[in-house]
Amino acid sequence: MIRTVELQPQVSAPVLAAYSYCEAVTGQQARNFAYGIRLLPLPKRRAMSALYAFSRRVDDIGDGRLAHDVKTARLEETRELLARVRAGEVEEDDTDPVAVALTHTAARFPVPLGGLDELIDGVLMDVRGETYETWDDLKVYCRCVAGAIGRLSLGVFGTGDGARGAERASEYADTLGLALQLTNILRDVREDAQGGRTYLPADDLAKFGCSAGFAQPVPPEGADFAGLVHFEVRRARALFAEGYRLLPLLDRRSGACVAAMAGIYRRLLDRIEREPEAVLRGRVSLPGREKAYVAVRGLSGLDTRHVSRRTVRRRA
Repeated sequence: MIRTVELQPQVSAPVLAAYSYCEAVTGQQARNFAYGIRLLPLPKRRAMSALYAFSRRVDDIGDGRLAHDVKTARLEETRELLARVRAGEVEEDDTDPVAVALTHTAARFPVPLGGLDELIDGVLMDVRGETYETWDDLKVYCRCVAGAIGRLSLGVFGTGDGARGAERASEYADTLGLALQLTNILRDVREDAQGGRTYLPADDLAKFGCSAGFAQPVPPEGADFAGLVHFEVRRARALFAEGYRLLPLLDRRSGACVAAMAGIYRRLLDRIEREPEAVLRGRVSLPGREKAYVAVRGLSGLDTRHVSRRTVRRRA
């Protein structure tokens, strides 16, 4: 039996070093994300690490302890760097490895770099301390900080040859990003409150008697905190159901990557639903063995086949 070897395009030593840096950042700081991208072929894995490393830089500016005006200035400097990347002005010997790797990624894959501008816009909302009256208001923020990442990732994944409905892939990627972000918001509700941030819509908080916020490890007196969490969980599940329609549109390994990352967050959502008040006591997470199981399940294609069957039934 003759084995064929997939030849990889030649990558220069400076670019390889830049990607190695981005992969190290991803491995250290994005445990859930890293589980998914391990399932990708090497070029796509490197590209996703470059996107993550740039996004991490933006998030770190927003989450840091600098004064608001300094954060704003740093974010605008990062936007200027992104403009240089977009224009192809970053040379391989540049001293910024993230910029080098992202420039190479943008030259190789049709990633919509405007999504990173949207991410910067979203983090600027954090810096300004914006709050959200309604779900429609919060969706604007979620689309900036997570939906845009879904659309950027789709630029790396691409869609499978002849995939029916591929014209809606970007929409599904955006929706899946919203599902992940809403899950993040529920998981981090106490941590965000301690940092002076409130993301859940004010009208939802009022409906369940939670307008006093979550600065304590117990719900506000008289609040229906469990009702609030279950309400938001149902919203997130609906977003996951719609966003999962992306899976059959991707090739096997890209679909496995998305199924693994999304599957981890869906299991987090399950845990939050079972014990809502746990999010007030600390960060809810999954053990490594459970994440590994989700990754194997994604590689097996179970989720993709399930979505495909459901889509066929809808059309019938």
